[in-house]
Amino acid sequence: MNTQQQNYEQITAALQRDNILASAAEIQGLFCGMLGGGMPLESQDWVDAVADFVNQGEPLTKEIVQLLTELYNETCQQLLESDFSFALCLPDDAAPINERGQALLEWVQGFMLGFGLHQDDLTNCSDDVKEALEDFADIARMDEQMAEGEEFEQALFEVVEYVRVSAMLCFNELGKSPEEQQSQPKTVH
Repeated sequence: MNTQQQNYEQITAALQRDNILASAAEIQGLFCGMLGGGMPLESQDWVDAVADFVNQGEPLTKEIVQLLTELYNETCQQLLESDFSFALCLPDDAAPINERGQALLEWVQGFMLGFGLHQDDLTNCSDDVKEALEDFADIARMDEQMAEGEEFEQALFEVVEYVRVSAMLCFNELGKSPEEQQSQPKTVH
């Protein structure tokens, strides 16, 4: 079981204990969408966004903030790595296929929400990013049950991989690394 699968189980269980109706997949998707939409890496905007969207605006418990901070930091580190080590926070491959498929839908929905919070002008985006966002919108609307079997496992694997690579594409094109943020002039009002 990789770190993201352990994170998925641990964080989702903690969220359920706090009666928060979200999964670790949805929250990591929200993080990636915010980062891919241009939120600075060191920003803590995600804390309020998570509280607003998954906890009815109520503050998150210290345990949840700590778990999500670890997930956020790990996600940022993976997105910055040049070795494509970024992994989606999804259930273990041994989980039922429909549970993994549902988590992927939640991840994509979280991404779309987070992206929309930080990027509302797609005119300067590449065609690849625009196409990925259109595909994400289609994926987020999928709700068919999948049958068990190698064919469906392969299809789910391919969609997960497409989502993973597309999220990295958005981050690489629109995200802001610490170096980029420092090179941008500060505006004074």
